[in-house]
Amino acid sequence: MSQEKQTDIDGRMELLLRGTEAVYTADELRRRLEEATKPLRVKLGLDPTAPDIHLGHTVQLRKMRQFQDLGHKAVLIIGDYTARIGDPSGQNTARPTLSPEQIQTNAKTYFQQAGKILDTSSGKLEIRYNSEWLEKLTMVDVIQLMAKKTVAQMLQRESFKNRLAADQDVFLHEFLYPVVQGYDSVVVKADVELGGTDQTFNCLVGRDIQRAYGLAPQIVLVMPLLVGLDGVEKMSKSKGNYVGVTDQPNDMFGKIMSIPDLLMENYFTLLTDLPAERITELVDGEKTHPRDAKAALGKAIVERYYDPSAADAAAAEFDRVFAAKQTPTEIPEIAVPSGKIGIVSLVVQAGFAKSNGEARRLINQNAVSIDGDKITDTETVVNPQNEQILRVGKRRFGKIILK
Repeated sequence: MSQEKQTDIDGRMELLLRGTEAVYTADELRRRLEEATKPLRVKLGLDPTAPDIHLGHTVQLRKMRQFQDLGHKAVLIIGDYTARIGDPSGQNTARPTLSPEQIQTNAKTYFQQAGKILDTSSGKLEIRYNSEWLEKLTMVDVIQLMAKKTVAQMLQRESFKNRLAADQDVFLHEFLYPVVQGYDSVVVKADVELGGTDQTFNCLVGRDIQRAYGLAPQIVLVMPLLVGLDGVEKMSKSKGNYVGVTDQPNDMFGKIMSIPDLLMENYFTLLTDLPAERITELVDGEKTHPRDAKAALGKAIVERYYDPSAADAAAAEFDRVFAAKQTPTEIPEIAVPSGKIGIVSLVVQAGFAKSNGEARRLINQNAVSIDGDKITDTETVVNPQNEQILRVGKRRFGKIILK
């Protein structure tokens, strides 16, 4: 191999391994890149269990885009069939299954939002629904497929072992999920599969299933799970610690500014294209003030999903509202019936809390005010007036309009 090609391969390996938790195996990936006579087929499976994509999902989608930019083919599998089974990955209990109607609704949104990250041109992206082949399997086919793995091998999964140790049920259908996910790799002839750390077992099963069908085993790139805004749990809409790719620029920027400083290096590495040397400078408190580094992160992310002007405007608005302690330039109106109303009901009616319990927690946390006056008693009854400003937390504002 010429020195020039060797240097090119080294550069590609450095890019593709950036931010990865593990790779099975790096030697195989290098060899595929060196010997490839046609684009590699890079698989990512998404079960449409929720309608929206947040920044945690984009970690794997961004890695897929890197493969696309190097000339390879992204194969995005919408698990409309496997979502009916319920993926046990990382779960302490069996995950509830979804109706076909929920799955189709969620899948449509996935397409639109994944297009913010992936190159959607036909030559670079192939979209498949795994119902295309899994619905056609007969009972004999399924039994033969299950015969490719042993019970002992399946019980190596950490969540299964933990549940059995805790005397919790593990259902037979949960063994089926990783095997049929591996069969997806057989059907689409995947050269590479991407997954989060919670998908490691499933992806490695895919290697075994491919071998059983006489195919070269896929290389598996495992990506870390993005920690959410709370700095503790993985990013999840159900935990409320997420940044959605369709969040408005001001909300997106404000959420990023709220993350713990310790998360910045991880976010810069997994969510931006900044060089490693620049990231090192930004997260070094002696070289860059943490607030300035976080603002750079927020602008980079807003620019990725909108444009530079939106990023600049979001940063300026954040400074105006939080540094200068002013109200936002644009505040959504909230329609409220005239007359006295309990503060708990007002917060819920405004859409700033999903339940009375959540509204009470916000009030007890001193997070609710009207025209700057804090309300700390959950039994408070107010008499709202037109154009008063209801504020909940740091970023949520509403202008009261009486019905």
